Amino acid sequence: MALILNIDTSTSVCSVALARDGKMIALKENNEGLNHSVLLGTDIDEILKDNHMDAHCLDAVAISMGPGSYTGLRIGVSMAKGVCFGAGKPLIAVPTLQALALSVSERIREEALYCPMIDARRMEVYTAFFDRNNQKVIDTKAEIVDENSFADLLAGHKIYFFGNGSDKVRMLLTAPNAHFMGQVETSARHMIPLAEELFGRQEFVDVAYFEPFYLKDFIATT
Repeated sequence: MALILNIDTSTSVCSVALARDGKMIALKENNEGLNHSVLLGTDIDEILKDNHMDAHCLDAVAISMGPGSYTGLRIGVSMAKGVCFGAGKPLIAVPTLQALALSVSERIREEALYCPMIDARRMEVYTAFFDRNNQKVIDTKAEIVDENSFADLLAGHKIYFFGNGSDKVRMLLTAPNAHFMGQVETSARHMIPLAEELFGRQEFVDVAYFEPFYLKDFIATT
């Protein structure tokens, strides 16, 4: 249905995936830290050139909209807007946590809850809960975690925790219903099914006015 450039800079992973009709045809990824401002433009240029394309060949650009790193999100959204403006293409906004949850629920396919977590510094995470069909059952929020976190849900549901924030609760949550996945990182490849679905429904965001979903205000540190 569509040729879509997917961009995810919501965490320390800088990721670009090119997909046609919901199938990935190329991926460039770097998880060595927040070097997105240096890497992203080059990665987009290379992934298109390696596939004998330019931005005008695309049907749309999809951006991982957050929550996540404030700086990373700004870099990704700014670059996505630049590509869209330059080539006259629509912009698709993919919820970061939903894409991460889908990458796990599609693999496990169990009747359980899926809880992606993105590190929000200290003992706080950005999180939400999804069912096996990738439908959100608890809204996205910034959660300060401790040993009593999610006790009510864990009493009645098997829950899979994953993402770069899940290590904060791995030692805290000892309930038998708490299960922890290994290295599950944000990636542009996880966005592909959702971006294709949104394109099919023609659900685009305004290129000029779209802002990332920061969830919290930026706090400068030294």
